[in-house]
Amino acid sequence: MTMENNKDQQSITSYLKFFIAKLYSRNFFAFNLAFCCCCLLVGITLTFCAKTFSFNIQLQQLQNPPLIFNEPSHFSPPPISSNNSTKSHYQNNQTKFSINENSLEDYSKIPMVTHDMNDDELFRRTSLISMIHEPPFNQTPKIAFMFLTKGPVLLAPFWEKFFKGNEGMYSIYIHPSPSFNQTVYNERSVFHGRRIPSKEVKWGETSMIEAERRLLANALLDFSNQRFVLLSESCIPLFNFSTIYTYLMNSNETFVEANEIKNSQWKKGSQWFQIDRYLGLHIVSDKTYFSMFKKYCNTPCYSDEHYLPTFISNEFGKRNSNRTLTWVDWSKGGPHPSSFTGKDVTTEFLERLRFGSTCEHNGRTSICHLFARKFTPHALDILVRYAPKLMQFN
Repeated sequence: MTMENNKDQQSITSYLKFFIAKLYSRNFFAFNLAFCCCCLLVGITLTFCAKTFSFNIQLQQLQNPPLIFNEPSHFSPPPISSNNSTKSHYQNNQTKFSINENSLEDYSKIPMVTHDMNDDELFRRTSLISMIHEPPFNQTPKIAFMFLTKGPVLLAPFWEKFFKGNEGMYSIYIHPSPSFNQTVYNERSVFHGRRIPSKEVKWGETSMIEAERRLLANALLDFSNQRFVLLSESCIPLFNFSTIYTYLMNSNETFVEANEIKNSQWKKGSQWFQIDRYLGLHIVSDKTYFSMFKKYCNTPCYSDEHYLPTFISNEFGKRNSNRTLTWVDWSKGGPHPSSFTGKDVTTEFLERLRFGSTCEHNGRTSICHLFARKFTPHALDILVRYAPKLMQFN
């Protein structure tokens, strides 16, 4: 009986051990299973959060870029982000420098036009000058006449008559082809020694707007320059100096033509602008729009027709008149406007350019154009003989 009881106890004990082992094994398996499930859930959650975070970052980048460009096979202007987001990005990305009073005094000195600064040094110096809110000396406000040319100013003798007697009220800057020989101007010419360091410019390429910005940067180094006019070698003035000076200096607006492009914040207009110093400083300091146009605006997109109209319209539209003061004839169509020779230049023709249309200026009806193009060298003799009397030069 005792042996049977011992056997039963051993059997019960063995069964209990077996049951406990099984139970532990199942609990261990369940614990591992639960732990694995928890890890899996944590992993899924983290992956989802990471993807969501990444998506949010990309979404934010898409919602708040300076410009959204899609490189077109056939030119179709891409959309631009809203003005507020663009302005915020534009203002936050302007180059900032820390300079002391001695540096400001050094930078306020007007350098020679024929300086040896490269583009980076030139634009850095211009950016520093923009920090000087008050001119370092008393000045007579001047107009900077900036000539973007292939070679010489073709109608230089006519311009000489226009400038005569108005010394100290204008500055001249010329950006010709680097291969051009400057000796065409004699030492008494107002164009002598007014050539800036230039680079090759190709029609329809971004080198055109690079040259415009280079001209502006050079002209901005002179604190006296308050108005800036971009001209070609084939441009002429339509009025005498005092009329043009008064019109520009008293204007409440700038003159950059900016025509609407359907369903787009891109604009298109004439490259021949007339702007003030405030706008000029922002143009040469711009990195956002300029870099995007340089990267994406390729033929058949022409930067000189789109860059400034788009930049000015989106960032400084309230200051701009959305028109140019330079008359051009596009009536014949084609990639280039009409040219005019001596037989085209008559009193009636010039009067039509001067008073043939009216525009709003400072809230009143006024003349629309101060300059005109394109006039060939064959028109020079007629212009020099008759136009100064008509336009009352001197």
